[in-house]
Amino acid sequence: MLDVICDTSSIQYLYQLELLHIIPKLANQVFVPSAVVEEIKIGHSLGVNLPKLEELDWVIVRRPISELALPLVANLGPGETEVLMLALEMREAVAVLDDGPAREMAETLDLHLTGTLGLLLDAKKAGLIPALRPLLDKLQSLRFRLASRTYSAVLRLAGE
Repeated sequence: MLDVICDTSSIQYLYQLELLHIIPKLANQVFVPSAVVEEIKIGHSLGVNLPKLEELDWVIVRRPISELALPLVANLGPGETEVLMLALEMREAVAVLDDGPAREMAETLDLHLTGTLGLLLDAKKAGLIPALRPLLDKLQSLRFRLASRTYSAVLRLAGE
């Protein structure tokens, strides 16, 4: 088991799927950057269905030590940026990112990477969930961007 550093989207979607509990079962420690905490607070104020992170005893909130650790990238939000900064500081941890440009940056920086779909695949392999198809369908209804080829590939990897 590795440590994970979660971005807002993975927390949001797994919470809305009622599967947020899988994260600590798949990871040694779960880190959430302070910018993600702020994004979730803003989401709460806008009425988005999100967890109260302060009530989750398995969440470790951490601010990156050096804000200079990552080159400025104009198309990344504060949450994605801090996930990448923490991943640079914690090289063995896995960055959990769904945003395309953030994932590309993680790959460029040679960071360990997964996303919401990767966590769901891991949960299926670990026997924590019985099937992915209904979850993928629900994700799409929640406006999770999922190309048809990705949908098919994930089901194939899950043996469905």
